[in-house]
Amino acid sequence: MTRHSRPIIAVVPAAGVGSRMQADKPKQYLTLLGKTLLEHTLEVLLSYTPIQQIILAVAENDPYLDRLDVIRQPKIKIVQGGKDRAGSVFNGLKAITQPHAWVMVHDAARPCLTHEDLDKLLQIEDDNGGILAIPAVDTIKRASAEKQIIQTEDRSQLWQAQTPQFFRADLLYRALQQALEHGLAVTDEASAMEFAGFRPHLVAGRSDNLKVTRPEDLKLAEFYLSRK
Repeated sequence: MTRHSRPIIAVVPAAGVGSRMQADKPKQYLTLLGKTLLEHTLEVLLSYTPIQQIILAVAENDPYLDRLDVIRQPKIKIVQGGKDRAGSVFNGLKAITQPHAWVMVHDAARPCLTHEDLDKLLQIEDDNGGILAIPAVDTIKRASAEKQIIQTEDRSQLWQAQTPQFFRADLLYRALQQALEHGLAVTDEASAMEFAGFRPHLVAGRSDNLKVTRPEDLKLAEFYLSRK
């Protein structure tokens, strides 16, 4: 199957509470430029023609979701999220019915994604899959438990992982299942694939594809979105 004929599904885990934001609601429902972070993110994915379906994994009894008109788009399917990101992605993968599908897993709180970066991911065809990432530009320190520097890392081989992360849906499903059964801390999909023996490709993305994690990130994301 060529990259032009394979089904492309997006999975968006959005069941988290975003405790580091110190906000009164989950961060995906914070508002920028008149829309929630989640709306900005979903609209980028909805407007990208190769994506056939978006599976949105949300918390049980989410009180904010029904307020968003965008979730009534026919491309969007809602599933219940898990207790953590890996569980939400796993539940999203269970809901994929198309054979031979490839999946783009994207953070709900990364609203500045561009179609140009998605085009780069679609160039990947082998089973290793790949992720958007940016080369480390800051000096990276390894610390002890006491927050003292142990050593300075060689940043020439270090990359900061982003999303989307792009894999064959069946392979990612098995990799996540295996990782969860072994009790591994799965902070992104690539780490599960690595544990399963794959070597995902690094696709150079844009630095403005930031994940809103702390309060100060909101203003920066607002600036980037206002320039689009």
